[in-house]
Amino acid sequence: MTPRLRSGLPVLLALVLAACAGARGDVAASQGPTFIVVRHAEKLAQPPDDPGLDARGQARAEALAALLADTPLTAVYTTDFRRTRATVASVAARQGLTPRTYDARLPASAFAAQLRAAHPAGTILVAGHSNTVPDIVAALCECEAGPMPDTEYDRVSVVRIGPEGAVLEVSRYRATASAP
Repeated sequence: MTPRLRSGLPVLLALVLAACAGARGDVAASQGPTFIVVRHAEKLAQPPDDPGLDARGQARAEALAALLADTPLTAVYTTDFRRTRATVASVAARQGLTPRTYDARLPASAFAAQLRAAHPAGTILVAGHSNTVPDIVAALCECEAGPMPDTEYDRVSVVRIGPEGAVLEVSRYRATASAP
């Protein structure tokens, strides 16, 4: 498969609208799955072992829920850390889904294979960490994904898998204006 890379919010919105339109029929099954992969939102400095989200992170989690409000999801995956669970909680609640937990230590190739096998169609949200998201994206699209610095929280990687291969769309999303 030869992946293509596009960038920008207009492309993400077009992809999300296409996923919405195709998720309700045989078209979605023939086109394959769409994986939306994000990093958890901004985290608290304390406690160091398993921090939750700070105010900016809570605002970003709500912004993610708003961004995906019109995108029917098939499943939501999160690691078993407070920050990733909190990042997807609003999205999952709005869609009536229970987030599925995956092991963040699982090799990305194995996790991507599990995702592909479990979801031959539909739109799936995956939340991870700065040290796992690029590898998960790369494994899903069978392409290169740029590294993610520890200070980056706004990247949205959308991997759409179709009969002609995988397409990677990368964009950014902002937290609401109420964030400090």
